[in-house]
Amino acid sequence: MFLTKQHLVMARTLGVAIVATVGLSSCATYKEEFAGINSRLDQLDSKVQGAAQSAESANQSAQQANQRLDQIEGRVQQLERAPRRTPRG
Repeated sequence: MFLTKQHLVMARTLGVAIVATVGLSSCATYKEEFAGINSRLDQLDSKVQGAAQSAESANQSAQQANQRLDQIEGRVQQLERAPRRTPRG
C-alpha cells in the first residue's frame, strides 16, 4: 500500500487531533485541580473570617470589661482611703 498525498494529509490531521485531545484533557485535569484548590481556599477563607469575627467580639468584650473596671476603680480607691471603722459588739 503506497502512501498518497491524501493519506499523508489524513495522518497529519489525525496526529494533530490526537495531540490536541491529549492537550485539552490535561487542561481538564488542571481545571479540576484548580477547582479543588479554590474550594479549599474558600473553606479557609470562611474559617479565617469566623476567627476574625470571634476575635473582634472578644476584643469588644475585653474593652467593656476594662471600662467597667475603670468605673469601679475610683470607688475602690475611695474605700481604701477611708478610715477604718471599728466593729460593733
